[in-house]
Amino acid sequence: MSIQEMSPPKFAVDKSYLYKFQRFSAWSGFLVMAVQGGCFFMLSKVQPPLDPQSSADHVKEWMIDNRAGILWTTVICSFVIPLEYFFVVTTSWQMRRIERGWGVLTMNQVLMGVVAPIGFFYPMFILSAAAYRVEERSPEILQLMTDLFYFSYVGFAFIFCLQCVCLGWATLIDKRTEPVFPRWFAYVNFMLAVVLAPGAFIYVFKDGPLAWNGLFAFWLPCLAYAVWKISTPLLLLKAVDSEEKEAAENQLPVLV
Repeated sequence: MSIQEMSPPKFAVDKSYLYKFQRFSAWSGFLVMAVQGGCFFMLSKVQPPLDPQSSADHVKEWMIDNRAGILWTTVICSFVIPLEYFFVVTTSWQMRRIERGWGVLTMNQVLMGVVAPIGFFYPMFILSAAAYRVEERSPEILQLMTDLFYFSYVGFAFIFCLQCVCLGWATLIDKRTEPVFPRWFAYVNFMLAVVLAPGAFIYVFKDGPLAWNGLFAFWLPCLAYAVWKISTPLLLLKAVDSEEKEAAENQLPVLV
């Protein structure tokens, strides 16, 4: 029997589903931001953040007033935030085109992206546990759990500085004629990394710009994140178009 006869049969596979899923994934990143932002600002009202110097009694009154919103925010986010994984995977896939495989930058993006939804889920679990039996809890316990919420929600963002640096660095090293991401996107990521860094200081400040409700720790990162989360899906859609065009022109196989 010849080698040709022994080789496995070849099947024609329609790769169009790959690009359809990537386009859906790009939009899912924007959807997560819109729903999470709406729930946090309007439903649970955890944003803008409480004043770190709020008294325990004030925290309890606030939580009683917002109990239903806090619990329903957790329910809604439980359905929506997992879509963030589609966004993370597609971003990593496009970075993989730059590194021609699973390089260091791409793998860091994947691993940091896996952690990303926890930054939304876990803090809300803490706050929901406090709100669940809010009438039965002492003000001091509720204040403690609210501190844990803001520590893990606002402070957790610092972790993603590395993710932004990796994505920005990958953008800069892309030397192809038509790069996956435009060069200015690298500086958007570096800017976000710098803006997120002050979140690491919320654990030692109760007032001022470095407190969890401060200009440097919350408001600037919140604005920068919104800019990033709007621009990135749009650039991913363009990247998917370029990948599809490149594959059609050169008859390139899908990377495996």
